[in-house]
Amino acid sequence: MPAIVIATLGCSCVHDSVTRAELNELMASVRALRAENARLDGRVEKLEQQVTVASTSTRRTTAAAAMTTTSSTTSTASAPAERADVLPQLTVVKLKPQRAAAPKLATRVEVAEPPEGLVDELKNDKPDETDQAFAEAQYAKGVEAIKTGNIEGGTAQLLQFVSDWPRHPRADNALLYVGVALMAQQDWAGAAQTFERVTVAYPAGDSVLEALLKVAECRVRLKQPAQAKATLERIISNYPGTPAASQAQATLATLASNSKSAP
Repeated sequence: MPAIVIATLGCSCVHDSVTRAELNELMASVRALRAENARLDGRVEKLEQQVTVASTSTRRTTAAAAMTTTSSTTSTASAPAERADVLPQLTVVKLKPQRAAAPKLATRVEVAEPPEGLVDELKNDKPDETDQAFAEAQYAKGVEAIKTGNIEGGTAQLLQFVSDWPRHPRADNALLYVGVALMAQQDWAGAAQTFERVTVAYPAGDSVLEALLKVAECRVRLKQPAQAKATLERIISNYPGTPAASQAQATLATLASNSKSAP
């Protein structure tokens, strides 16, 4: 039995020895192939560089030959002509400043002189904080009454406000509300008079333009186109460039169109 074991072990060692030898041989072959591949890669790279250099040299030679041919063809031309082939000739243009005057802009604004004694009245009319609060409440009450449908009560309240506080910053606004309320009742004559009062008593107020447009509208309702046209032309002349002037211009065009279509 021991002899058989020894024989088996001997065969195993011989087999392992043969396998390692083959493995070493294969590894050596792989290294040799890698070295050959590296050498071939280097050769291919050198050949590609040579081809690139040769191609570049050929293109340069062709370009040089073309330039030589062009030069020989144009050798009979003068030097300025050769320069013109390279750079186009530029024409110098001198621009003269315009001497025409700038267009005139309408800057005339209507100015109304205040009534006599108004300046002295303003100097002495300095309400205290209590009066200011009362005036504001009076104005707000009148406006609210008109908005809620109590036109008679609201107009009476605002007219009283203007009478009590003629120099208040909201006095022109109060009259404007009264005029609009009268228009709602189709009292065109009363509304026109109220709006005209705004333009006369408060020419520098912020309600003047709207009041003038309302005057023209009331005159149209009253079948007074000439007066309406005069009011609209006044807006265009005295307040050019404003939205009110544009609206007045459109209204004038409508009036002109209606007058042409009338029998």
